[in-house]
Amino acid sequence: MRTSPSGLFGKVEFTVLLAVIVVAAGLWGFVELMEVARDSAPHGFDTEILLALRTPDDLATPIGPHWLKDAMRDLTSLGSVAVLTLITIVVIGYLLVVRQAQMALFVFVSIAGGQVLGSLLKLGVDRPRPDIVPHLAKVHTLSFPSGHAMMSAVVYLTLGALLAQTLPDRTTRIYVLCIAVLATLIVGLSRLYLGVHWPSDVAAGWCAGAAWAMLCWLAARWARRRTATAGAS
Repeated sequence: MRTSPSGLFGKVEFTVLLAVIVVAAGLWGFVELMEVARDSAPHGFDTEILLALRTPDDLATPIGPHWLKDAMRDLTSLGSVAVLTLITIVVIGYLLVVRQAQMALFVFVSIAGGQVLGSLLKLGVDRPRPDIVPHLAKVHTLSFPSGHAMMSAVVYLTLGALLAQTLPDRTTRIYVLCIAVLATLIVGLSRLYLGVHWPSDVAAGWCAGAAWAMLCWLAARWARRRTATAGAS
């Protein structure tokens, strides 16, 4: 018996298909960028982008109005360990208060696992920070992948997907997910503006973080469906 295209797509939810695509694309993108990071000399696009964000006559001065540097320093803190940890604790605390212990555990495992993964990836690639422009923020860790970019993707995309599940209409869900994506992009771009990461570091952080967040979401969805099926039987 031949299955119609509509019947085939009806068996696979669009959100699940999209999540699988994000995981696959993220993994592929990260592997490609890791090859860039392992080269002895930085690629042209890495240096060109960083130099384009600085005044040619004075590489210590970023382009744009004078207040933009301070604004970027403020925005980059949205991806800092302190801010992301605080957000995670608040969300987990709320889930425990409303007796959603299983969801609280999912959030903790997703975000803690992402942090461990990011640290291992940094040690595995061992790429130094860019030195072609002065840093406009203090940094002490290795460069690839960008921890700010990766963890902002993990935290904001995970929490955005979690919140979207509780919202009643499609428009609101799309709005929440767009805010999560926007926050992730802003953090990564701020790292480039401050000169503390190569562009390939940030792109790799986005790829790894998005792939991890969607993989955790798929795992949580599978576990939730399995629990619901077991309870109904």
